[in-house]
Amino acid sequence: MRIIVLSDTHGNYSALENILLRNADADWFIHLGDGERELDRFIMENPAFERKIISVAGNCDYHSMKHNDFILPVAYCKIFATHGHHYGVKSSLEHLKATAKKNGCNIVLYGHMHSRFMHEEDGLYIMNPGSASCPRDGKPASFGHIDISLYGVVMNIADVTPLR
Repeated sequence: MRIIVLSDTHGNYSALENILLRNADADWFIHLGDGERELDRFIMENPAFERKIISVAGNCDYHSMKHNDFILPVAYCKIFATHGHHYGVKSSLEHLKATAKKNGCNIVLYGHMHSRFMHEEDGLYIMNPGSASCPRDGKPASFGHIDISLYGVVMNIADVTPLR
């Protein structure tokens, strides 16, 4: 199973479209917030994708009707996804990790920081895919891949490359 994770597109429709269309064969797309308007536009223009896109509201998704987080059981895993601003991710990941563990999740996804992060500890896989549009870590815009199989979880963060 392949999951594409992106966050913080902040109005950059072309970045979002690029990531989703280049990875059209993915099983799921998870948008971690701050990009609701361009995601809604993409779904309107590409309705076949709607059934495999899940998203949460970010702190800049004003007046959103979406949830702040969700739990998704997939394959051999359980994913906890959130934007992160309600979990204090700018100062610590402890509240985020505790919430995931309390809910029996082994994959944690968050955004908000605009900085890439990937870590595994005690069977908990943690990923922030960075920002697909405006990174703050001095690296190119990015998104994440998660591959889940009977043999385990493989995570990777990739650069957003322009369409040619």
